[in-house]
Amino acid sequence: MIFAKKKQIDTNSLLKEITSSKKLKRYVEFFIGILLSAAAFNIFLKPCNLIFGLSGLSIITEKLLNIDPSLVILLGNVLLLIASFIFLGIDKTKPTIVGSILYPVLVKATEFLPNYIDLGDTEMIVIALCGALISGIGTGLVFKNNFTTGGTDVLKQILSHYGKMPYSKANIYSEGLIMLAGGIFFGWQSFIYSFITLYASGIISDRVILGISEYKTLEIITTEENDIKKFIMENLNHGITELEAQGGYTNKKKKVLLCAIPTREYFLATEAIKKIDPEAFVIVIDTYEIRGHKA
Repeated sequence: MIFAKKKQIDTNSLLKEITSSKKLKRYVEFFIGILLSAAAFNIFLKPCNLIFGLSGLSIITEKLLNIDPSLVILLGNVLLLIASFIFLGIDKTKPTIVGSILYPVLVKATEFLPNYIDLGDTEMIVIALCGALISGIGTGLVFKNNFTTGGTDVLKQILSHYGKMPYSKANIYSEGLIMLAGGIFFGWQSFIYSFITLYASGIISDRVILGISEYKTLEIITTEENDIKKFIMENLNHGITELEAQGGYTNKKKKVLLCAIPTREYFLATEAIKKIDPEAFVIVIDTYEIRGHKA
């Protein structure tokens, strides 16, 4: 009997194929994302001294030294691009080059917008959340298409790589210091609202990249696996995958039930599991996409 040899996948070619697919759509979304980020900066962040990132530093330098923010952002991005090339290499620098140049250009091009959009006596919290919404959508579109706008994103990658720290910790160091400087120069109200804007913007950006979670994946460790399987398969009409597991403390063999259910049925599933086995251990994971066939 002759078996056909499995074709080897060239992972480098696969990466190039992915990044080159739908190129026009990717660049259009990338441009829209940077345009939204630049508009949010001029309409919401700059007038209200919402300080974070390289854009936040540009607001500080404008107030202190009367230097055009777009110029500070451009110079800062160029310096960080050089640092990225030296410390991270050309492959990780490439996705940053276009955004690093285009963002300050669009910041300059959209600086007229506050003349036509008067925030008046709008509450600061509303301004912060609107700024977070627009900038979060913009940043999400940029990241979703494998680009960045440069700035402190480069600094975070360098800190994370050479400081041997998680990206989230590098984010706290870089953004925290900039927001602290904003609080010193513009008052602690600025610091608080900057934090709110940055945090909300990150959440919205993640939602743009990942989408809204339509499913929940349940990992269920239970001694009543047959009854739970029966309920999910017969009453909710969803498939179940059984995994063999072993307790790390007791060394006892256990079954783990794995299933994906629509978010709208999450309450029914979890309540039923509680009633069938109050001692069941359940892990719930947001699931953004399901492909393939039921196991």
